[in-house]
Amino acid sequence: MMALSELKGLGKTRIETLIKAGIRTMADLLLTLPVRYQDTSVLTDIKELAPGKEVCVSGYPKDNPRLSRFRRLTSVTIRLCDETGGVPVVWFNQPWLQTQLHKEDRLTLYGRVDRDRQGRLRLSSPQIVKERGILPVYRALSGIPPKIMRELIRQALSQLDDCCPETLPDIVRIKYHLCERNFALRQAHFPESRENLAIALRRVSFEGMLLYQAAAASLRSERAKGIRISVPPNACERYWASLPFPPTNAQKRVLDEIANDLASSHAMGRIVQGDVGCGKTALAFGAMALAVQAGYQCALMAPTEILARQHLESAKRTLEKLGISCGLLLGGMRAKERRDALESIASGAWQVVIGTHALISQGVEYKDLGLVVTDEQHRFGVRQRKLLSKKAQEEHEAVNELVLSATPIPRTLALVLYGDLDLSVVDELPPGRTPVKTRIVPEEKRDGLYEFIRREAAQGRQTYIVCPLVEESEVIDARSAQDTYAELCQGPLRTLRLGLTFGDQDPEEKADTIRRFSAGEIDALVSTTVIEVGVNVPSATVMVIENADRFGLSQLHQLRGRVGRGAKESWCFLMAAPNERLKILCETNDGFVIAKKDLELRGPGDFLGTRQHGDTLIPGMALGADVPMLEESSQCLKWLRSPGYEEEWAQVLISARAAYAGVMDEIAMN
Repeated sequence: MMALSELKGLGKTRIETLIKAGIRTMADLLLTLPVRYQDTSVLTDIKELAPGKEVCVSGYPKDNPRLSRFRRLTSVTIRLCDETGGVPVVWFNQPWLQTQLHKEDRLTLYGRVDRDRQGRLRLSSPQIVKERGILPVYRALSGIPPKIMRELIRQALSQLDDCCPETLPDIVRIKYHLCERNFALRQAHFPESRENLAIALRRVSFEGMLLYQAAAASLRSERAKGIRISVPPNACERYWASLPFPPTNAQKRVLDEIANDLASSHAMGRIVQGDVGCGKTALAFGAMALAVQAGYQCALMAPTEILARQHLESAKRTLEKLGISCGLLLGGMRAKERRDALESIASGAWQVVIGTHALISQGVEYKDLGLVVTDEQHRFGVRQRKLLSKKAQEEHEAVNELVLSATPIPRTLALVLYGDLDLSVVDELPPGRTPVKTRIVPEEKRDGLYEFIRREAAQGRQTYIVCPLVEESEVIDARSAQDTYAELCQGPLRTLRLGLTFGDQDPEEKADTIRRFSAGEIDALVSTTVIEVGVNVPSATVMVIENADRFGLSQLHQLRGRVGRGAKESWCFLMAAPNERLKILCETNDGFVIAKKDLELRGPGDFLGTRQHGDTLIPGMALGADVPMLEESSQCLKWLRSPGYEEEWAQVLISARAAYAGVMDEIAMN
């Protein structure tokens, strides 16, 4: 079997780049699948262009290219014409193209169709096509251009039979109509036709989902011995009775599931998933109350300081009246404040510790840590939440782990995403929450929207205005938070008290802005999606989302969840041209319905692909998976684990452990 170093065009520097990307062997290289494809095999007439589509077009420039400058950006523009019409084409920050393009030369271009600031169709920074066909596009690696990566893969394919043996039993391939693995890998890298590509991606995606679920199922069955927390009879009922509101039936059911886990001899590993406002925080505090009353310390890790501070305030209201002491640990604390916090944690003076990733930093020692809670699971990697679990001082017993997720995900996908965890779904909202009314607002009705915001402010109600960008960009046609803030301060909202916040803002300035908004000192807060989680302002009744068509449905639903948190009528305005996708949001407030639609529209690959570091957990998932395949792979797993298929299940398990050894090591680390 060849070593990577034997491939032509692969020197020491490029080998180091591959190793950094996790590609150490020929098999690793062959299993590095394209992230997408450029289909230049079919030309599209210019008259058929539609926004959002990637197309290959061919024609002649009407005139010689024009070079323009905007601040530090340059743009080269032409008008490309074929027999059916013409379309503007723009390249950003490629000024040399001005001398390389000529109106008498035929051009074939591949790129995405979008709209300019005036709403006209255009091609933005397309590639000049030199090779026709279905071309693989691999993830960018520094120092390895796409053409070189394709050539390396082409060479490596000669070793395919030796490097990548079959992973699935014949009975599975036949039952689920899957091609052989090596045919799939050849066609996934260099498809001979669209039909062959579809067959290949079905095999690769199905295998990835099945093996990942098998690996996770193996971990669940091997779950370590855990810290056993005895829960007295009626302890859950006593906790609910201490709250100023009655629990929903879903909350009672889930806390009972948690209590059973804590009392088990195996470490709890449970994710609680529910829509915005379903009461997951009350469940987390209930779990911590059960653990503390049994003599154990608890830690809750939140993704932002804003959310950590809000959890502390809620914990003090809920837990301190039960005699449970709570404290806060953040990364930006002053030296003395941090020393005092570390002492309170180590001594056990703080029975519940709330914080950010500072909870897993060096020097933090806990006293009898029995339960860790991770909030907003999608914002942390597996390793981060496991590092917190590892802080337990028990040498032979694993700490209990509870994970909260406010991102509704259809159950089948959740079982794939969180395969190492048991799943609880809080599928009921507390009574009294006012459904948010959602409307699509086209640009011509903007003045009426600002008048509505002014009327709301006059009644003491507040508004969020969310923008997709921090600052103006010539490359992306979207409103920026900074420019919108300046425009509103001088224009239609100049009579209101306005605030601005964004992700890279100075932490103290950001915290002060959020504090003033929460205290009612700001009428309208202009921001990026930094307010998506962790901002709870009951008097905020209006959410305006600029360029709403640039967000996924689930993220729009999360943003909408920032309003409607009080008894007042609340509104969410989507600033965009009407389309079928946004209409779904206007028709329902049910996050699970929205997530199901989002999954159908975007595909599960987008859910699994937006993980830490941008890596796709399951190879091929982002390319070939759909919802029916996701369900098929789950059914296949159940079938393989039924009596009579022990030999086939053993083969799949061996393949799963080999394919996901690194992931399993992370998940199993304790």
